[in-house]
This record gives sequence, structure tokens and C-alpha cells, in this order.
Amino acid sequence: MAHARIYQLTKNAMQSGRARTDSWMLEYEPAEAKRADPLTGWAGSGDTRGQVKLGFPTLDAAKAYAEREGLTAHVVAGAARTLKLQAYADNFQVGPINL
Repeated sequence: MAHARIYQLTKNAMQSGRARTDSWMLEYEPAEAKRADPLTGWAGSGDTRGQVKLGFPTLDAAKAYAEREGLTAHVVAGAARTLKLQAYADNFQVGPINL
């Protein structure tokens, strides 16, 4: 039986907005370990499912696909988004003066 993981896309460091962070991805877990090619030395394996990434609009759609295809899927929770709320005036506050 094939194994897969389902996760939610996160915002990368170069993004200021949250575009496409509400979609979910399904990736297959590697079925075999990668090994070095004797001729080139590059790492690779015969498992072609590692190249497949499937996108879904909701978590339920991704779970339904995995169940329909007979995949054992586990959901990887994303990091919680934290907001640092501060006012522009906070940049100009003077701290305690040590004399």
C-alpha cells in the first residue's frame, strides 16, 4: 500500500501576501531510498512517484482522493500564523535612560 502526506501550502519568505496558502497538497512518500548513480554520482531512485505533487482546494478533497486511490495518508499540520501587532508610533518610543 502506498503512503502519502497531505499538507497545506505556506507563504514563503519572498511573499508579502497570502495567495494560494489555502490550498492543500498531496505528495507520495518515497518507496525506496535514493542511491548514488555509479556513472555520474547523482542521487536517484527508480521510484517515479516522488515527482508527483497533487493540489486540492480543500483538505476534505485531498482525503477523499487518498481514500479513493487506496493511499494511507497522514495530514501534516502547518505552523500557526502569529500576528505581531504594533503601531507605527512604537518605532519612536524612548526606552528607559540609564545614568
